[in-house]
Amino acid sequence: MGGVCDTSLKADWRGAPNFEERRSDLTPSLLIMHYTGMESAQAALDILCSPESSVSCHYLVDEQGGITQMVAERHRAWHAGRAHWAGENDINSCSIGIEIVNEGHVLELQPFPDQQIKAVMALAQDIFKRHDILPRNVIGHSDIAPARKKDPGEKFPWNLLHQNGIGHFVEPLAIEGDGGYGLGDTNDEIGKAQHLLAQYGYQIGEDGHFDEMSDFVVRAFQRHFRPEKIDGRLDRSTIMTLERLIATLPQNTTS
Repeated sequence: MGGVCDTSLKADWRGAPNFEERRSDLTPSLLIMHYTGMESAQAALDILCSPESSVSCHYLVDEQGGITQMVAERHRAWHAGRAHWAGENDINSCSIGIEIVNEGHVLELQPFPDQQIKAVMALAQDIFKRHDILPRNVIGHSDIAPARKKDPGEKFPWNLLHQNGIGHFVEPLAIEGDGGYGLGDTNDEIGKAQHLLAQYGYQIGEDGHFDEMSDFVVRAFQRHFRPEKIDGRLDRSTIMTLERLIATLPQNTTS
């Protein structure tokens, strides 16, 4: 189905077979950034358009900034997998997925070329014209599936996107060398941080016990918002950066 791109930007169409109707009357409220984790754009296209792969996405952006649409925005693509954000578990039904060509952590995560990021930003801004997506809901695959995923990775320029009206970001607090809290620790400060992480959208317990899922979530948070050091420790830099994010959310809204 399809063949006509939703975006007004220059883009190619290559229809993917793996899609369906969005469920429960959900409409796109999230924009999810991925990296392909493959050696080339062609390899990624082949997988994303293969019936046997059981995956797909709405858009792919290659290293030169070329855009390919594979699933219509009105349809549910299969890009998120088992995921959660802000109380919603059917992420595929309420999101649009952008795959960005990058080999990812399979080898050594490479910087994203300028022309590629410019195309990603232009595409995101174009998507915003058609869908009501709040800044805090432009997120990474690692944010919605922290136990499984690392993409788009710590070299993705979230701060640059934010400067161009895409996503939510604050300048992270400088790392001061304190050890912070980690696996097995239990106290009220951990519980407070867990509560703020859950308030922001992450799926995490709030009992003050730093368990394995807390480690995954803190690493995902650091990868997105404090990429200088990703160690899963709830240090002062991580906690204060989180508090700054919460403080800069729009007032009088739970979204």
